[in-house]
Amino acid sequence: MLQGDVRERLADLESGSVRCCVTSPPYWGLRDYGVSGQLGLESTPEAYCSAMVAVFAEVRRVLADDGTLWLNLGDSYAGSPVGTFNGGGFKDKSSKTGGRDLSGVATSGVMDKLKASGLKQKDLVGIPWMVAFALRADGWYLRSDIIWSKPNPMPESVTDRPTKAHEYIFLLSKSRTYYYDAAAIREPYAASTVTQFDKPYEGKATKDYAGVGVQNPSAIKKRITDKQRGHGRKHAGFNDRWDGMERSAQLQNGANKRSVWNVATHPYPDAHFATFPEALITPCILAGSAHGDTVLDPFTGSGTTGAVAIRHQRNFVGTELNPAYVELARKRINAVAPMFAQEVA
Repeated sequence: MLQGDVRERLADLESGSVRCCVTSPPYWGLRDYGVSGQLGLESTPEAYCSAMVAVFAEVRRVLADDGTLWLNLGDSYAGSPVGTFNGGGFKDKSSKTGGRDLSGVATSGVMDKLKASGLKQKDLVGIPWMVAFALRADGWYLRSDIIWSKPNPMPESVTDRPTKAHEYIFLLSKSRTYYYDAAAIREPYAASTVTQFDKPYEGKATKDYAGVGVQNPSAIKKRITDKQRGHGRKHAGFNDRWDGMERSAQLQNGANKRSVWNVATHPYPDAHFATFPEALITPCILAGSAHGDTVLDPFTGSGTTGAVAIRHQRNFVGTELNPAYVELARKRINAVAPMFAQEVA
């Protein structure tokens, strides 16, 4: 754990020393964490994006050439106050429950600047995509947007739009080709899909929908349940072993992970702020790194990324501005691996 300004502490890390970065920066305009130098209180979305680009340029330096960045960001609304802007920062009035309050940004003292950015009161700002596009323009490969769907979202008192129940995770890579272990995060096939595979093919679909690019359904079924899937066509003895397996075992490899992740928010007992759930970032770490690799979180907070990384036999390095959060993170990581935590530099 490295305590201090992320823009300074990342400079202490060796270039190419990290395989994977999983992080959630302070959201723009959400709350004042009470620490000088904190990010997230910039006066305009553009200023926030510029700050994020600068931070993640340094993250890109410390990433291996085949490294990835998994970036969680939530959005906000122009002119819908979370707190009040008093000239020196936001005064936090948000709930301290398990989910982030994303109802918006402060109005007093900032609306003129927001208007200069082309925003009207009640506009959805679009911060996640603004940051993603800014990072892409700075050289990152923007590979995927992942929807974090929350079954237990924060309640909102709005009556003229749906309640916000999702955030984004962006998968970005340093290079065109990169480390990504798809097998580590494959999903079980849906029961309906397995049932469909068991039905005999009647041969109607190709007749009805024949055309360029249309695949014969039997070929699709064969591709998914192929006796040689993952093996050479002449893999000795595999057919016999396959025929002796239960259907559940034949399909245990599952499907490629989808881009909508349903994960409930969970409060961390010792934290007085929202944390991201371990179930949300576990797939990021499993897909983005191998055993023994180093995982980075430049905005460590309560230490969720570190705890998950250590639990899955990865190394971890984190930076955090707030000294109180550093101690909280070290305590949490020590609970997973008591021999891991080192004195804060």
